[in-house]
Amino acid sequence: MNLMKKKHILPALNAIAHALERLSPPPQQKTMFGKGPARHISGFVWHGESKSFVPIAKINSIDLKFLIGIDLQREKLSQNTKAFAQGYRANNALLWGARGMGKSSLIKAIHKDILAKSPDLPLILIEILREDIGTLNECLAQLKLSDSRFILFCDDLSFDQQDNSYKSLKALLEGGLAGRPENVLFYATSNQRHLLSREFSEYETGHAIHGNDVTNETISLSDRFGLWLGFHNCSPQDYDKMIKTYAAHYQIPLGEDELLEQAHLWSMERGARSGRVAWQFTQHLMGQHKIKPPGAFRF
Repeated sequence: MNLMKKKHILPALNAIAHALERLSPPPQQKTMFGKGPARHISGFVWHGESKSFVPIAKINSIDLKFLIGIDLQREKLSQNTKAFAQGYRANNALLWGARGMGKSSLIKAIHKDILAKSPDLPLILIEILREDIGTLNECLAQLKLSDSRFILFCDDLSFDQQDNSYKSLKALLEGGLAGRPENVLFYATSNQRHLLSREFSEYETGHAIHGNDVTNETISLSDRFGLWLGFHNCSPQDYDKMIKTYAAHYQIPLGEDELLEQAHLWSMERGARSGRVAWQFTQHLMGQHKIKPPGAFRF
């Protein structure tokens, strides 16, 4: 190739290179937890597609006093979380059971309570969505480089027969070569005790040689959680206590008899009693009586 041709080709190659640079995504920015602009942020959401953490300026959490009828679960999870926040050993936790009984609310409330009492503890709550479980490796790779301590939280976690990401979760919780970073704890909530749906088990049983293998596979995932906390249906007494607590806090102008009578009708129409139902009824009354709350929360 003569010199003249090279002079024409080199500018073209440089133009192509610059065009490719403009089309390529910008380099990924690492989140500096506890430092710089993020030094006062205690909550993030992991986005698997962009491999990034989105800060949450104010976590949607409530005070522990509003979580009624789950005293034992609250005590056990509080102890586990405090030990972890202070640098001691703690267990991954699975909160399973009845809908609307405060499973996810309890995780956020305990995080809020610990930071309120010990604001210097580097405890950060990170939510990972169910569909991003397959990107846990990339998430943990960033978290293990930080001096902070993280509760990785997944709400309403379950798997069906088309989803194999539960195998990645098993390896990351316990048993993988790299293992879980010491500064990360995994909390999950689910309506199912073993996280794998009934359809999953029935499908696998129909294709397995040994039924026991399917049972072991189903149980082995939830076994990775050292702490199991069961949440059960709300008793009538606890439901009444929730209603009276919320009504007193927001100064709803109804007598106790009328308040409970309306609350029972509300639960009968919904076909359920739970903390969520009690809170939805409270919101209904607040709207009726034009009461503006200082803050809002949801179950």
